[in-house]
Amino acid sequence: MTGQRGTRVQATVRQAELPMLHAYRRWFEHARKCDDCKRVRKAQDGCGNGQGLWDAYRQAYDGGAG
Repeated sequence: MTGQRGTRVQATVRQAELPMLHAYRRWFEHARKCDDCKRVRKAQDGCGNGQGLWDAYRQAYDGGAG
């Protein structure tokens, strides 16, 4: 689509992200950069921040119960 002056007009649509997927993505982005979280096999054994993000993911996965 072009405007009056021939400039291109773009629209960006941001799709809504499910709370569970948002929480998982936040944990994943943290865990792949954190040296402490990279060293452990279980997410709940990571650093304090990683544990908190994992707990938030589990709560969102369970539908907010807990």
